[in-house]
Amino acid sequence: MAVLKVYGSALSTSSMRVFACLYEKELDFEFVHVNMRAKEHKTDSYISLNPFGKVPALESGDLKLFESRAITNYLAHEYDSGTQLIYQDSKKMAILAVWMEVGAHQFDPVASELTWELVYKPMFGTATDGAVVEENEA
Repeated sequence: MAVLKVYGSALSTSSMRVFACLYEKELDFEFVHVNMRAKEHKTDSYISLNPFGKVPALESGDLKLFESRAITNYLAHEYDSGTQLIYQDSKKMAILAVWMEVGAHQFDPVASELTWELVYKPMFGTATDGAVVEENEA
């Protein structure tokens, strides 16, 4: 079996999504830290993994994937170990697909804004924008 290499940042919520899936599937992987402050995600070598210069990216043998949800979808379908993340029953899978879409389009944008304002801005010594927090808390 090919070694799974995950390129990302522990501070990236998208990278965390992939890590959560890897742990749920009980998969061994190599974490390759991408230093965002040093702009490693904008280097030619990283752009060859993710043409948008964002984290995460995954290498599995000759397969290169980017976009966290595409990576988790691949892992869920490729590996039988750990937690079952897909269903053969089409109705169960359809219900799961609905909630995956809700997560991607309704929850994630709001959660990302709140995480940025309430966690990362204070961590980096920048002021939290109360209006953004109030808007997204609603």
